[in-house]
Amino acid sequence: MSISASTQQVAVAPAEDCADDCGQHLACSLIDRQEAERLAGVLKAIADPTRLQLLHLILSAPNGEACVCDLTDCLGLRQPTISHHLKTMTAAGLLTRERRGTWVWYGVDHAGLEAVQEILRAPLGAGLAQAVESPAA
Repeated sequence: MSISASTQQVAVAPAEDCADDCGQHLACSLIDRQEAERLAGVLKAIADPTRLQLLHLILSAPNGEACVCDLTDCLGLRQPTISHHLKTMTAAGLLTRERRGTWVWYGVDHAGLEAVQEILRAPLGAGLAQAVESPAA
């Protein structure tokens, strides 16, 4: 699925035509700024093809966890690259991390994943999902 950039002509009524309607329908219920920045960080952490692949691999792994050595084999990337992406997702609260001997195992932090799902279920998320599913021509 892809979102294509397109230009769209939007008719805007002159200010005097909407003076009676403007501002009366907007609830101005904003997300707290710090919470918005935190959520943006979580979304940025998964807004990368390699990270999405890693998240999918870990979610579908036996016992819901994977070793870095297995992930490097699957993606054909070097361990430092994989570790960088995993560190980013762990810092965002999407993954858990456990050292076992030489290797580090990663699992999905279900609370972090639920936070992402909540973002997508929110009214903003509904608007984003609709825009992704039916982009303007």
